[in-house]
Amino acid sequence: QVQLVESGGGSVQTGASLRLSCAASGRTINSYVMGWFRQAPGQVREGVAVISRIGGGTSYADSVKGRFTISRDIAKNTVYLQMNGLMPEDTAVYYCAAGAVYSFGRDRYDYWGQGTQVTVSS
Repeated sequence: QVQLVESGGGSVQTGASLRLSCAASGRTINSYVMGWFRQAPGQVREGVAVISRIGGGTSYADSVKGRFTISRDIAKNTVYLQMNGLMPEDTAVYYCAAGAVYSFGRDRYDYWGQGTQVTVSS
C-alpha cells in the first residue's frame, strides 16, 4: 500500500501559478500510474492530468491543457502538478491518486490523498 499527501494549495488571484505536490510513502511512485483529480462542492470528482508509471506519457483534460503540467520526481517519491494561468473555474479540492491503469476514470485508482484546496479569485 502507498500513502499520499497533497500540499501546495492556496488562495490566489486569476492568472497566478501554483505547484501542487503529492508526497508518497510506503511504496515508490514508480509502481503506479499517477493522476490528479479535482472536485468542487456539489460537483463530481473529475480527472485533471495523468502520468504513466515511468513518466514518459501524460494526458490532460481539455479544460487545463496548455496550462497544467504533471511530472514525477522519483528520487523524492513525489508527483507534481504545475498550474499556470489559473482561473476561477479551477477552484476545487485537488486530489492525488495512484492506480494500475492509465485512465481518467476515478474508479480506476486505488489510493487517494486527503486533498488540498485551490481557490482562484477574479
